[in-house]
Amino acid sequence: MGQQNSQTVSSIDLAEITSSIKKELKHSESSSEPSDSMGASTPSEGFMYTGINGFDKLLKKGIPTGLNVLIEGNAGSGKTIFALQLLFHHANKGKKCLYISYEESVERLIQHMKDFGWDPDPLIKNGTLTIKRYLTSDIYYEQDQSREGGVQAMMARDSDHMMLDLEPFIIGSDGFNPDITVIDSLTAISSTFLGKDRHYRFYLERLFRFLENLECTTFLITEPTTNMLGSQMQTSCERFLADGIIALYNARRGAIREHGVEILKLRGAPHEKKIAALKITNEGIQVFPEQEVFGDVDS
Repeated sequence: MGQQNSQTVSSIDLAEITSSIKKELKHSESSSEPSDSMGASTPSEGFMYTGINGFDKLLKKGIPTGLNVLIEGNAGSGKTIFALQLLFHHANKGKKCLYISYEESVERLIQHMKDFGWDPDPLIKNGTLTIKRYLTSDIYYEQDQSREGGVQAMMARDSDHMMLDLEPFIIGSDGFNPDITVIDSLTAISSTFLGKDRHYRFYLERLFRFLENLECTTFLITEPTTNMLGSQMQTSCERFLADGIIALYNARRGAIREHGVEILKLRGAPHEKKIAALKITNEGIQVFPEQEVFGDVDS
């Protein structure tokens, strides 16, 4: 029985995915729908598209601007590529875009973009793209002795305990106020709070509140600690606090690995409820919204 299922999955993976990809490419080339340079129609007012080929067709109206959206996925699922491709698209359209990294260096991220044919140098020069790197040691917290269990985590200089002192990180001394921000990653930030879950949640609540007040759209990269497919994931505080979740998958099926993408939630916006096929090409991410994958797995 198990052998029969394995043979069935392999034949479906290799035949149907290839056929559907060819149909999707043919449809994209012949479509007369008004679209921008990345193949998405114009978003509704107050919404934005990612500019990632095929992905925006999973959205009915777009992503509401000003939301905090998780980009989650296991290693090799394409989280960083997704984020960089999104920022490159919008920076080219004149939006102020900021990438904050707690892991990779600025130089490595710039080279990563160039490897896909996205030259960030003119965007950095004209001020529409800023890439910054911080160490996790730049995140600190102090036990507040004035109340039991209290934490002061990068509190504002004016002692407003409802706001984080994140202004130097996000806006900077030059007054750069981004329209779109990527934080890479919450996984690195959480390592600073190992064994202190309450402190981490406190930090996240202030971080999300700050980003909401800033009124920019923020994408926060995170890597789940449990298997994303085939098991029910435990609800994390990141998932609870986030307005939206874009899940990227890199699952092994027999001797091959398959990529997929799913919009798990998006407050205030309708969207497709399926896992679509995804391919990482030499030019970035391509999503095939008509081709569903992992149909044999209950997440």
